Amino acid sequence: MNNILVTGGAGYIGSHIVEELVKEKAKIIIIDNLVTGYRKLINKKAIFVKGDIKNFKKLSETINKYKIDSIIHLAAYLNISEAERNKKKYYQNNVIGTLNLIKCCKSSNIKSVVFSSSCSIYGNTIGPVDENKRANPIGYYARTKYEGEKIIIKYAKKYNYNYAILRYFNIAGASSSNKIGEINSSHGHLFKNIAIQSLKKKPVINVYGADYKTKDGTCVRDYMHVSDLSVAHVKALKYLKEKSKSVVLNCGYGKGYSVLEILRIFKRIKKNLEINFVQRRKGDVAAVYSDTKKFKKTIKMKIKYNNIRKILKSSIKWEKILKNRK
Repeated sequence: MNNILVTGGAGYIGSHIVEELVKEKAKIIIIDNLVTGYRKLINKKAIFVKGDIKNFKKLSETINKYKIDSIIHLAAYLNISEAERNKKKYYQNNVIGTLNLIKCCKSSNIKSVVFSSSCSIYGNTIGPVDENKRANPIGYYARTKYEGEKIIIKYAKKYNYNYAILRYFNIAGASSSNKIGEINSSHGHLFKNIAIQSLKKKPVINVYGADYKTKDGTCVRDYMHVSDLSVAHVKALKYLKEKSKSVVLNCGYGKGYSVLEILRIFKRIKKNLEINFVQRRKGDVAAVYSDTKKFKKTIKMKIKYNNIRKILKSSIKWEKILKNRK
């Protein structure tokens, strides 16, 4: 591995990917505007550039200065509810920002692009969904991720790079190094909310919708530990370099859990947990979980955290560390 640019490398997932790249002894350049990222998550062994993917000039200068040959593109806004309220913000960042980044490939030596996409592009599904399913993005956030995918694919031949589009399912947990984890609580992530509530005497969790056509009326999701996801990015980058061909992959474990199933597990830790059922969030889908056949065949890696209790414990442990640091 040579010179790798990680956009959004000061964020939750980005910082974990950088941690894995450091183990590969790669030269890592992080570009992040620190709007949703944090200086405390920036790896000391990486070069940090404060910049915005909406700024074409800054991107181009950074790519040329550090002779970037590979990109892992994570920088994006990802709050589903906010996306519905502020579509312009999400379009400018998630779509135009991605277009800026890819257009920088025109006059550079970039050969590999790994793109952070989302399972939300599938919309509502029945049973496990594979990569061949036709996209049906329902919410505006999902639409911006799908537009990002189309940009990556459209310019690949023109600018002579290979791509790996990784469609994340729901990511949770924290690094076993105890140095990094999820800080931002504004995205409405279930495991982050659980971790925060685990430290309170009277924990309360809001469940958004109890009238979905699922086994118990609550949303069903496939949860993957952030450390496994990070290894998958490194493996995907190696795949692009070794095989010289592009690929689209689901990133999940292949099992769907409802919100209530997760909360029942949490209730064993916090028996006084109060559950409030509130209105659905606009943009949420009822159920989506991954068909993992292609992922396993392509990304030959050892999965370490395919256990919902491990992911939950990891999230809670990080929240305790975070509280003690304040």
